[in-house]
Amino acid sequence: MKPFELGLIGQPLTHSRSAEYFNSRFNRLSIPGRYINMPLRDISELPEALAEHPLLIGFNVTAPYKQAVIPYLARLSPEAVAVGAVNTVKIVRTDFGTELCGFNTDVAGFRESLRPMLNPSRPHRALILGSGGASRAVSHALSELGVESLIVSRKSAPGRITYGELDEGIYRDYDIIINATPLGTFPATDAAPAIDYSRLTPAHICYDLVYNPPLTRFLQEALKQGALVRNGLQMLRLQADAAYAIWV
Repeated sequence: MKPFELGLIGQPLTHSRSAEYFNSRFNRLSIPGRYINMPLRDISELPEALAEHPLLIGFNVTAPYKQAVIPYLARLSPEAVAVGAVNTVKIVRTDFGTELCGFNTDVAGFRESLRPMLNPSRPHRALILGSGGASRAVSHALSELGVESLIVSRKSAPGRITYGELDEGIYRDYDIIINATPLGTFPATDAAPAIDYSRLTPAHICYDLVYNPPLTRFLQEALKQGALVRNGLQMLRLQADAAYAIWV
């Protein structure tokens, strides 16, 4: 296998453990690869960043560029089209130029990490906190699991509600709450979504896509109420493995 590079674009990237995950795997298996962080102040810096790394065969995309990267891509997978967001890009180099192809492995990563937490004998309903690219992937994955979902956002929009509209009935009717925002991510670990944590019960499942720190304030508050919790580390690993299968 020839030497190659993989990367991650986004801003900021100090919280990400993708490089640690992949480089540890490369070292363990003697794979001649390297995973690098590529922080971009603006998505318009992408072409220059790619030109600086001729060994790059693909890269991951994190906030805030999961939607903004799409105009730079030549092709999208059906799932990326359905979600409207991309977290994985494969670089195809030919004699005729370079082509970027977009995929979304967040869907599979989230779906398979949540599946074991669900009770197949009862229906579930989920609140998705946040309306960005990660939220779109979560919504799509929940649909594949047969779980009805509702997005909660700071701003009102069709098909969404605001945090101010969360009432006792909603907390009672929706037993899964997913933090798809970056709130609580290192180093701003004191932040958390503005929900009424006292309404949570042992019947609730609280899932935080954030994995650094492992126990965010969102999850800490949920644990105090007896809720079942999970962070996004398993999702990271599952989506990373799915992305690697696309790249190589």
